[in-house]
Amino acid sequence: MSCHCGFKTAPNNIYPISFSIPKCKIINFIPHKTRMNAPMIPGKKNTYIYDNETDYYNQYKESYFGITCKKSGWDCLRHYEILANGCIPIFLDLNKCPTHTMYHFPKKILYEIYSLPKTEVILNYDYHVNNLLEYTRKYLTTEAMANYILHSINKKDAKKILFLSGLTEYAISPDYLRCLTLHGFKEILLDNCHDYPKITHLYNDYKKDYTKIYGKGITYSGLLDSNIHRNNNLDKQIPNDIINHNYDIIIYGSIHRGKPFFDLVNKYYKPNEIVILCCADSRDCSDECDHSEINLAKSGYNVFIREL
Repeated sequence: MSCHCGFKTAPNNIYPISFSIPKCKIINFIPHKTRMNAPMIPGKKNTYIYDNETDYYNQYKESYFGITCKKSGWDCLRHYEILANGCIPIFLDLNKCPTHTMYHFPKKILYEIYSLPKTEVILNYDYHVNNLLEYTRKYLTTEAMANYILHSINKKDAKKILFLSGLTEYAISPDYLRCLTLHGFKEILLDNCHDYPKITHLYNDYKKDYTKIYGKGITYSGLLDSNIHRNNNLDKQIPNDIINHNYDIIIYGSIHRGKPFFDLVNKYYKPNEIVILCCADSRDCSDECDHSEINLAKSGYNVFIREL
């Protein structure tokens, strides 16, 4: 695989990965449209007026089109929120996005829409939006992304997964790629996917105000039943579970936020049983951290990179 980060080729066990969206957030029918373009415009702070999920989603549901673009990285949760609410994203400079970045995004479908006159798009609007919604349900849900990881590493029959983050407050703070991917695995495996430490804002027993966390908690927070995290039963026995190889695979949810138990994991798990997610907004392969990801892949670990 070639990549835009300075390497002509990358190891076979480096994979692209993208943001995703919980399937419960995808609408079942196309809402009535009352305006051409959604009011919120990226980069124009005076349009950032939505402080709750309902109002934020409604502006897309009521609009034919929603403008979006690259932020610090190409991948952005807003892209998926526009799609999930039955709105066509007008993605600025999408043609400049590297091939393996936002790898799962419906670029081809959008290019086809963009090639048409706007009047023709509006005339056949339901057809285009239903096509995008079908694609979103099939490829862009959190469950689809979790299954993509398992299929990519030939572990589609994995029954138990340990999902590890670092041990500091920073490590368990919101991280869209880590949080959404973990949500997918929890949806598939319930408490047979154990996250340590518990990513508290993903659960419905979170004690703080969801709107005070990153992105006001919209789309990703408070969706998991607290009963599918058996904290007291499993946290204390993690070292023994690693030693006894009680998990089929171990996933590091964000390499930049820490790798707890890494020495112990490497003693009892083969590199091809370990998954490492790189959630960074952008990549400059002159940086030490980027070289370490390449080196991990060369050593046999499964490395999934967001901005590949």
